[in-house]
Amino acid sequence: AKFAKHTIYVTAKTFISGKGVINLAHRQSKWTPLMQTSANLSDITSIRSFFEFRTLDPEGAVFYGDTKEGQDWFVLSLRDGIPEMQIGKADILVSVKGGRKLNDGAWHLLELRSEGKFVVLEVNNSVELIVGLHSKLAEDELTGKIRLALGGMLVDKQKLFHPFEPEMDACIRGGHWLNLSTPWDADSTWEPRPCFSEIKKGSYFPGTGVAVFNTSDLPGLKTEEAGITVEIFGSWTGTTLSLQSTGFEYVLRELEANKDVKLGLKEGSESVAPPHEPATLTFTILKHSLVVNSKPKLETESLDLFSMWKNGMLLTFGGVPGDSEEAKNTHYLRGCLEKILVQGQVMDLDRALYKHTAVSSHSCPTEAMNELT
Repeated sequence: AKFAKHTIYVTAKTFISGKGVINLAHRQSKWTPLMQTSANLSDITSIRSFFEFRTLDPEGAVFYGDTKEGQDWFVLSLRDGIPEMQIGKADILVSVKGGRKLNDGAWHLLELRSEGKFVVLEVNNSVELIVGLHSKLAEDELTGKIRLALGGMLVDKQKLFHPFEPEMDACIRGGHWLNLSTPWDADSTWEPRPCFSEIKKGSYFPGTGVAVFNTSDLPGLKTEEAGITVEIFGSWTGTTLSLQSTGFEYVLRELEANKDVKLGLKEGSESVAPPHEPATLTFTILKHSLVVNSKPKLETESLDLFSMWKNGMLLTFGGVPGDSEEAKNTHYLRGCLEKILVQGQVMDLDRALYKHTAVSSHSCPTEAMNELT
């Protein structure tokens, strides 16, 4: 007998406990929440949620909730490290920021609760922020479902009164969400990643993945004599950075064979000592040459690097992007970049054109340097 074959496509979900340790940093999409859950409003007996929260990130989405399929919504975020609440309800849109800075790397107990027409935020059992809201158009009795989400929003970002960047390098633990005990839903592509036991400021590259910027979005040339400088502070091994443009590729990488750093250009290569110990790397782009720590200069007379920077090259930290043989053979960066400066301005990896989910933008494990030895 012959049987016809049918392909059935199923969107799989991963179910996660909301009480465990949750790393908000490693998600695939910018605004889509890391996870979400919902319940009938008739089952809700407590409009109160609390959880422990830790971050060094100054800005990003933390906790979101809505009713009426997003017609009434609420989001808690950080801006400059300070809590900010935005609420949309009927004909009213409000944004309030205040309280202590939370991006100090310590664990803080956060509690959010509704008290009639007020939303209250407590931090470590102390009231930090109260938002009052009243609309004559709003219904007193709510029916339907309530939705909760972590690390993103379920409504369009255009609804925000005060836009912000949603990526949040943070960890949550011990969550109690209203009176719900149902697991949270996450996309099947989600991979749970541990939270570091102790953290310090920096961007951590675990040996997989890169962060890619378009140079046209970065600070530009000030004077031709000074050029364009990229400064990196930290301790790491592997490929530090690469530059790509049409017909041009530059890679600053560590060679497996002799542990030297190779400066690769189509025209040739030079070597400098690799920064295994805490180090500062200064990478300078001049009009027709490249300089590393004031040492080897690679001449590229046929190219105007200033114009290429302005028009847009790919500046990649941690490896070589794409699927080329060069990228496949990359020894990805492993370690903590404590600070990255371009023309003296601090780089935020959350603003990257692309960042691998394994790369932590604002935190490094304190034990990472021991792992590099």
